[in-house]
Amino acid sequence: MPLAFESTSHGTIAFGFFNIDSDMLLLDRYFFFSTLFCGHIDEIAACEPNESKQLSWQMYHIPNPEKIGDLMGAIHGVHFSGFIGEVYQKYPFPQKEADFKQKPEGTRTQDIVEAIIEKYGKRSEALFTMDEAQNEAAIGPYRFSRSSFQALIRYVWQGGYPRWKDEQRPDYVLAMKDRIHASDCPLLQGLDLSF
Repeated sequence: MPLAFESTSHGTIAFGFFNIDSDMLLLDRYFFFSTLFCGHIDEIAACEPNESKQLSWQMYHIPNPEKIGDLMGAIHGVHFSGFIGEVYQKYPFPQKEADFKQKPEGTRTQDIVEAIIEKYGKRSEALFTMDEAQNEAAIGPYRFSRSSFQALIRYVWQGGYPRWKDEQRPDYVLAMKDRIHASDCPLLQGLDLSF
């Protein structure tokens, strides 16, 4: 489930997984798979201190909130509108609350979820930027302090809320952790990704 995170540009915004069967993340009105997110973090981890960075991130943008849908209505099975509603019709909320865990095999549904989002959003490019001081970063229009940006990474590492099923992280998430811990990039320094 997405949580509230602080940006320096837009105040509090939503970020996170929105369906346990998919590895897609939302960032306010932008959507992208966690495999891409972790791959981009790997690229950032390769940066040297005092290196600025600009990377192109491919995302889907849904500017109209009605086309995004009603997450809580979809979770409760009462309102299946927009993109999120259609995803929940395909992958409903589990019957037992104990089964509400982010599935590490969520990458298996990427083709299906991507076919659904193409009905509602447009594929677009968002620039990731990091200045030379590496005290903040931006994903498209959203700017984050170092601590807030690290909170996004920590969320993916944990499997968001409700966390990874059986605490089993996908290989691409484990690889991201290893690259972060080996990194000299100040943006990532002090980021604790312990089990």
